[in-house]
Amino acid sequence: MGHPRHPDPARVLAWATEDHDSVLRLTQTLVRIPSRGGIDPYAPVIEALTGWMNTHGLTPAVLRDATGAPVAVTADVPCGRPGPRLVLDACLDTAPFGDEAAWTHPPTSGLIEDGWLWGRGSSDSKAAVAVFCHLAARLATHADQLRGTLTLLFDLDEHTGGFGGATRYFEGQGAPRDVAGVMIGYPGADALVIGGRGVHRSRLRVHGVSSHSGGRRTTPGAIDKAAHLVRELGAAELPGPSADFPLPGKLTFTAVTGGEGYSVTPDLCTLHIDIRTTPTFDGTAAAELLAATTARVDRSWPGTPPTHVHTHTRWPAYALPPDAPLRHALLDAARLHRRHLAPKIAGPSNIGNYLAGLGIPATAGFGVDHLGLHATDERFRTDSVPTVQAVHHTALLTLLR
Repeated sequence: MGHPRHPDPARVLAWATEDHDSVLRLTQTLVRIPSRGGIDPYAPVIEALTGWMNTHGLTPAVLRDATGAPVAVTADVPCGRPGPRLVLDACLDTAPFGDEAAWTHPPTSGLIEDGWLWGRGSSDSKAAVAVFCHLAARLATHADQLRGTLTLLFDLDEHTGGFGGATRYFEGQGAPRDVAGVMIGYPGADALVIGGRGVHRSRLRVHGVSSHSGGRRTTPGAIDKAAHLVRELGAAELPGPSADFPLPGKLTFTAVTGGEGYSVTPDLCTLHIDIRTTPTFDGTAAAELLAATTARVDRSWPGTPPTHVHTHTRWPAYALPPDAPLRHALLDAARLHRRHLAPKIAGPSNIGNYLAGLGIPATAGFGVDHLGLHATDERFRTDSVPTVQAVHHTALLTLLR
């Protein structure tokens, strides 16, 4: 059973339909093994996944960080002729459970009920892991007719915010230099994410002068100074949307810590600030805003040490152009399968922003139709799976020819 020279959507959808029950079984297996980022041991879910891959013609490898901890499962499907390397990426770790008593079904049930598959990580993104594994297994049987390399990359460090699997694969020792594009298996059935606002996250250590809060001498407290800084940054006017990037910049205070008890005027208050950047308000502009504002506030508080700004994360905004092969192939594949997806520039950042900083084009979604992402009762519609698989399969056949 070879692949046609041009992808036949009916035939590709038939293959996805044949795989449907197996995709759901593998998803259930993975959901029933807790793999919460930074909480659960990853060995059980790695063993289950690599066991499936080994029995279906794939050759998995486990990537490890400098400490020896596992950060990703990966596998290559080399094709018969030279060509581009395409990566199918999905996270194998998950968000925490939250209040387990609030779930309709236990978060590791993997239950299928009324057309929904329930459980933490079911939609984000163990369904994508299962779909991508089946795609790779199918393509591996006909790889001699294709060109390039298909790579599976399943990150075990995504929900911690560390993205250790991605950084190890794309920047670690032996990192490939021929990656032409990455399809990220995030859920969401209505759009194809082809860009996103960037992120510039910083920790600000705001200093005051400590003293007894009841003493005669009043000293400048760090919390008061931090409140001044919050007001100044909150009043900053950020650039609005542009013709080719429909979202504005955004600044959010996400954490404030400082002081203890009642009797001490605190000398340190720490602010965490999340800034979403755009092409007209990039990471350099965000850093300059923080530097200029903190300097101005510091001058208003003589006798206090200067504020220290530490940049935690800095990813650029990105948007794939209309003629980008990855974008073009997926949107065309969706149309062939009667899904008219809107290309979307997302407000939240994703690993595509990290890849943009490396010069690697990426898309996120189109994925399963879902509810409860990172929340109680996470689940996805089981009947949305075949079309997701068929669209990606069609796009891969186009790109690997």
